[in-house]
Amino acid sequence: MADKTVSKHLTNLERQFAATDPVLQKTAKIFQELDEIEFELGLIDNDETTARKTSWWPIISTLGGYSPAKSDFVNRYLGVQLHTARHKFTVLQYTPQANTATLPGTALDADHRLPFYQISRQIDLVTSGEGSKLNSYLELVTVNSGKLKNKLLIDTPVLNPAAENLVSGLLRKYVIGISDLVLVFNDLFEADADLIKDTLAEIVAHQDANKFIFVIDHSEITIDALKSQEIAASWQRRLAELGIHTGQFIVLSQSGDTSLFDQRFNNINNDRSYRILGTLENSIRAIDDTIFPEVEEALTTWKDRCNASTLIVLGFVVMLMLFAEIAVGILELLLDPLIGPAIVAVLIGVLTPLHIIVSRVHAKFLIKHLHKRRKQLNLSEDLAGLFEKSLSFWRILMPITDPVGKNKKNRKKLNALIEQSKDLVQALNDQFSHSQQPEYRSQYDAYSYVDQEESN
Repeated sequence: MADKTVSKHLTNLERQFAATDPVLQKTAKIFQELDEIEFELGLIDNDETTARKTSWWPIISTLGGYSPAKSDFVNRYLGVQLHTARHKFTVLQYTPQANTATLPGTALDADHRLPFYQISRQIDLVTSGEGSKLNSYLELVTVNSGKLKNKLLIDTPVLNPAAENLVSGLLRKYVIGISDLVLVFNDLFEADADLIKDTLAEIVAHQDANKFIFVIDHSEITIDALKSQEIAASWQRRLAELGIHTGQFIVLSQSGDTSLFDQRFNNINNDRSYRILGTLENSIRAIDDTIFPEVEEALTTWKDRCNASTLIVLGFVVMLMLFAEIAVGILELLLDPLIGPAIVAVLIGVLTPLHIIVSRVHAKFLIKHLHKRRKQLNLSEDLAGLFEKSLSFWRILMPITDPVGKNKKNRKKLNALIEQSKDLVQALNDQFSHSQQPEYRSQYDAYSYVDQEESN
């Protein structure tokens, strides 16, 4: 088999992080080793990479109710006056150009470097045909603000009972999952309980990830430090009743002090690194925990159906032989030392290709089933590809239901990759415990290679 070609996306990432972040550079190399295993298993094509499962940008997102608190804060903090669509999920990206540009949602769906890559597939799963209406839900806005350098901000739409549907719920859940930091404005909890039920459940589910800042907006008045602590404590008690027990609380006042936000925003590169390493480990474990079991179940079903079909045909042949015995006495021919083996050989010669043909027919139905399961499980890996690689000639004839590649050799490789990813998490932890941390060029745009590569 031909060796896997290193994805251009991974090559760019390795080159970029070689100068800015050695941990992420090594992470890209582990993704490359994972790609080679998945390519051999038929799970990805030669030009694909598992590194596209998550965005490599540091991501901040906002959640809020129907008041203008969220949009007002974004405009003040970025130092711009944006007029984005309040009913859309808006990705804000830095640009050195003075003019703001708004791009359609399809730009996000088609670009693997940005969040919402291929999100239209997931949208179609919850509401068929709605994926083609992506521009009604998403937009990409470029902003000339130094606060956005090296990071993305996803501004979620206001909670509007008239606009909420399955798609907006899916996108809000997706944003919370991929974000490194989420600003939750207090007016969110003033909305109708049924309206925020799903969002609240996602916050509770992710609260231990240390990604939430609960922003209490009192920007119309001046509040001293003691009063801010009292307000934050009051909200902390209120959210505890909703099941939220962790998270940072920041009270906005007329003073406009954003130092606490700056501290968290400046640390977001590290949050991004932990998220990517988490995605890497989950991707490695998914092969044993999800992919192999799904394909093995399909192979077992396929084998059972094939054997049942062949037994039906064999039963029909036996019935014909019984009728032949009654009519002409074929049993004597079967016992003949020359004619008997010849008849058996003919039967085997007919039944074997028939069994193979029947197997191929049943395989087509299960391939369609695996395509559906891939979408339902939101996997980038091609389950049907591994299934088809497991349909070799001898596997069709022999009682083998294990997917090809499910062996000690690959398990050893996967365990080694998991250990390497854990070592990188430890290396990331060590950056906080050492007295002198490595310096990173924060002013360097981690995705400047996008323009460089596209222009080449």
